[in-house]
Parts: sequence; C-alpha cells; structure tokens
Amino acid sequence: MNFSELNQLIVDRPETGEFSVHRDIFRDPEIFELEMKHVFEGTWVFIGLASQIAKPHDYFTTWIGRQPILVMRDASGKAGAFLNTCRHRGAVVSHLMHGNAKYHVCSYHGWAYDSAGRNVDIKDQKDAGYPESFEKQDHSLMPVARFAEYRGFMFASLNADVPDLETHLGATKTFLDLIVDQSPQGIELIPGSSSYTFKANWKLQIENCLDVYHLTSTHPSFMKIVERRNSGDSKHALKALDFEAYRLPGVERGSFTFANGHAAVWGANPKPDVRPLFERIDELTQRVGQMRTKWMLSMRNLTLYPNVQFAENASLQLRIIRPISVNKTEMKIYCMAPVGESAQAREHRLRQYEDFFNATGLATPDDTTAYEDCQTGYQAYNLDWQQGYERGSNQLQYSANAYAKELGIEVESCIAGPFDIQDETVFRAGYREWLALMKRGLAKKGGA
Repeated sequence: MNFSELNQLIVDRPETGEFSVHRDIFRDPEIFELEMKHVFEGTWVFIGLASQIAKPHDYFTTWIGRQPILVMRDASGKAGAFLNTCRHRGAVVSHLMHGNAKYHVCSYHGWAYDSAGRNVDIKDQKDAGYPESFEKQDHSLMPVARFAEYRGFMFASLNADVPDLETHLGATKTFLDLIVDQSPQGIELIPGSSSYTFKANWKLQIENCLDVYHLTSTHPSFMKIVERRNSGDSKHALKALDFEAYRLPGVERGSFTFANGHAAVWGANPKPDVRPLFERIDELTQRVGQMRTKWMLSMRNLTLYPNVQFAENASLQLRIIRPISVNKTEMKIYCMAPVGESAQAREHRLRQYEDFFNATGLATPDDTTAYEDCQTGYQAYNLDWQQGYERGSNQLQYSANAYAKELGIEVESCIAGPFDIQDETVFRAGYREWLALMKRGLAKKGGA
C-alpha cells in the first residue's frame, strides 16, 4: 500500500463539510497489519496506572499492539516497561497478569531478570564455553523505546520518534485532571476487572465511546428501566444516569476534538445528585472551585487515541482496547473511583457500574452486538463508503467556544447545543490521526 492508496480511504473536505471513510479500513486484513505496525506500535499508547505497581517489585503484564509487555517497579521505586520476552530463546518471562516479584525467571532455560529488567543470571554460564563476544553483549530485558506517565497515567511507545508525552496529550490533560482531582489523594482502580472480546474491528469501539446518536436506538431497555425507577414502579430504584433528562430545555451537550486523534463528548448534568461524587460537593467546591466541580459532575467521555477511553456518566469506567485481528477486539474494563470516598458512595458507584458499564450490564452487550452487526454488514463488498460523518457540520467551530474557553483548553474543533445535536463530526479526529500515522509509517519505509 502506498500514499495514494491510503489517501483514497478517507474523504476529508473541511471546506464543504464532506467526510467519509472507506469500509476497507474495517475489513481488510492487510490494512489491519499496517495499523498494528504504524498506529499501535508507532505512537504513544496507554498501558496502565502507576497505582497498579504501587510497591517495589510490583508488576503487571499487558500488550502494545501485538507485542507482550512487562511493566514493573524496581527496588528503588522506579517504574519501567520492557518487552516480555527472554533474550535467550524468546519465551515470555512473566506469565501472570500481575504480582510482586524481585526476580523473573524464564521457565524455558532459567535465565533470570530483576525488577529493573537487568539480567542477573544465565543458568550454568560459568562452564558453558561462551566466547568473549557473548560476555560483552547486553542480556537484559529490552526496554520500550519511550515510557512516561502523567499524574499516574502510564504510557509507552515502541517508536522512539514520538513527541514528549505531555505534548502528545495536549489539552486532554485537563480532562485527566478532572478525574485525578476528584480526591486529594487521587483516583484508584476498584479491585477486579472484566475482559471480553467482540467479533468486530477495534475502530468501532473508538467511535462508540464518542457516539451520542446511538443511545436512544441501542439502549432502549436501559432507558425503560430508568423510567420505571423514576416513576416509583421499581422495587429496587437505583439512582442512575437518566439519559432522558438530557432532553430537558436548556441542558446543553457537546464535543471537542484535539490534536493527535483525541476527542471528548460532554453533557451538562441535569441530575448531579445521582453521582456518587455528589456527596463531596462541598469539599470539591472549596478545593477545586465551582467551575471544575460542575465539570467533574458532568457527563464526560474521553478517548485518548488509539487505545484508552474514560467514560464518566454515572460511574467512572476505564476501557483499554487491544485489537486481535481485523474482525476481533479484546476489551479490558475497570471501575475507577476517588481515593477515600465513603463506603456508601463506593457501593453506589459499583451498583451503577454493574448496572450500565460492566460486561454483564445493560450497555456493553447492546454495544458489542451492534459492532458485530456492523462487521457482518461490511461483508457487503459492493458497498464501499460509510455515511453520516457530516452530522453536526453546520454547528462545527474550528476555534474555542464558550465551554472550551471556560476550561482554558485549545481544540481542533468543537460543537455545543441541545441533546438532539448528537454530533458525529467528533469521529473525524481519530481518522485523521489514523491516516497521519499510517502515512508516517509508510514514509519511513519509503512507501510513497
């Protein structure tokens, strides 16, 4: 594939509002292989929270694209990320999802590494007859090319030629701050997680987190349950997000797109008291101010391209995306919470999370079924182009609106309006970054 062929996969004409995506980017295995190399293995990706390796020698395993990764904290407290593969014959060094270990020993031939990634033992080395050249080689685990964190959010890149992390995150740092600052002690992962797969392309998940348009057609069961609870007909009336409340007059919502493919959707919260965070509203207002407290209690879905999403509606969900193949994606999801919230608020948060977000909740099965329906529909090869990315174009601004100015952030584009605006121009940032990363990767290979 060359530049010309890549350019034919995206129609992007800002001057006329035209935007479309060719369906091959969801169904072509060759394109998927290029994505893994040039997108997931070519830019910053989220790998976890620093709190997951809170103590010396803590570790967890994860993936960057197709490559296995070992993240650990050494004896001095320094965090690092390494390829999870023995330098000898390539076997993974750590098989467990997480734990605490001073040393990791390859189960194949017994080479050992400490929690800083240093090779500390080659089994039977003394009498092995290795030449002098072998003794001079570096036998330690291979570190990733770039590793950094922002306020406890850890990112890594297999490509050394990326900007520093804060530049990459840009204005989205403000949204991460709105999560971390919900408690003076920051945020934490509630113990436990869910992992599931769906038989569809990973970019459908990227879109869906930013997709307000699908709510009323994809999640009617949840809306009917909320309606029953609000009417008093339900025996177990959990206070939960009421999407219908967003239709009330004067309730605004909108979207922001940022550099490097990041994007967010937001909605003013007409019922902030349903949020577990509401119990701390006085402390929050005093500590972070009225404006930031309002935004903390709002609905906010943030996508950091290409692999992590923070969905904060009633509860707060972390979603990590791992593509497996062109038509299979793995998701790992966690419930996040402010450190130090009351037991009552924590229970309320968990019930809300289970209610809507969890793999057994009312939203996730609806969404993944929709993704798989799309993937099945992509087998209609006589149809090439997606439609509808123009929704919201007439309201689109390419400079900061009042809401961006209130937050003090720079945006690539933004929209604000009533519920029915249900913007789809917000998807464009991810596809523009997709194209830029793919072309950058091809340029390195001389694929013009």
